[in-house]
Amino acid sequence: MSSFAVHVVRVAIEPHENADALEIARVGDYRSIVRKGQFVSGDLVAYIPEQAIVPEPLLDELGLRGRLSGKDMNRVKAIKLRGVLSQGIVYPARPTWSEGQDVTAELGIVKYEPVVPSHMNGHVYGAGPDRCVKYDIENVKAFPDALVADEPVVFTEKIHGTWCQLGLVPNDAAGEHGPLIVSSKGLAAKGLAFTPSAAENAHNLYLRVARHLDFEARVAKVFADELAAGRPVFVLGEVFGAGVQDLSYGSKTDQDRNLGFRVFDIYTGWYGQGRFLSDADLQAACDALGLPRVPVLYRGPFTRAAMAEYTDGRETVSGQALHVREGIVIRPQLERRHPELGRVQLKSVSEKYLLRSGGTEYN
Repeated sequence: MSSFAVHVVRVAIEPHENADALEIARVGDYRSIVRKGQFVSGDLVAYIPEQAIVPEPLLDELGLRGRLSGKDMNRVKAIKLRGVLSQGIVYPARPTWSEGQDVTAELGIVKYEPVVPSHMNGHVYGAGPDRCVKYDIENVKAFPDALVADEPVVFTEKIHGTWCQLGLVPNDAAGEHGPLIVSSKGLAAKGLAFTPSAAENAHNLYLRVARHLDFEARVAKVFADELAAGRPVFVLGEVFGAGVQDLSYGSKTDQDRNLGFRVFDIYTGWYGQGRFLSDADLQAACDALGLPRVPVLYRGPFTRAAMAEYTDGRETVSGQALHVREGIVIRPQLERRHPELGRVQLKSVSEKYLLRSGGTEYN
């Protein structure tokens, strides 16, 4: 899940072609099914996104007690209503609210956070914010105009695993825990990393990946000039396999040789002062490191038709099309920034993936 909040926004209302009593409320490119006549275009609403845990008083107010997902039936999840994908809940704005306001706390809504398996936890230390990459990918539906028609882009397959930072800082800048900085998405956002030498981390999934890949030696050789110049290198990738998420791609986590790992980004420099590699440089770096990149599905001009074509389908990671594809990540081939989004990088998520049963969402 990308950044999570309940904001007050203006809604656009469209007809539902398969239901006389329903309409489609559109927020950006997200669509939510509502009762006909409940809203008109331009109304202010609070958009409650997927993965929201809705408190009981609000469930009662909305008439949704016992009708949502999760063991407590209070979690917002994508559903299909009369042939149309409905994502999120549209709630009428209160008189005191204004456009753009964050009303998450006022509504008592929190984000769903699943219990992380023990092998994905461990002993941590404060590595610092400049040694941990904060990372999120917003949905293209939230920023539908951030991509420019026909600009050269690359689509890569989004893998349903767990985000992993493998970092190496120059030896003269290494602290008591050494130059290797290994972290998960949630920990990196807090400036924390797994303690490499801690006994309780002997079976930690992320550190096992670093050891199995001989990460320090690979990066020290390929990025020797960067490290000599005092710049660290952060390789960001997806770890996957049975025991990580509900989609395994034919990999397993019980033995190191069966671990799945693919690189999706490389950042050089202290975080906040460095840069992400553009597409061609990233591919060259992966080749030099001997580390596989997430599958590249398309390079060419950006069109919405191409985005729709590659978002759905079967996964290509295993080479056996074992699962539904999670979706794609879209980037300009040359890195650029957007005034609201920041780094231009967006995900387009498959409808079949969203609607699958028994899904897990560990970070």
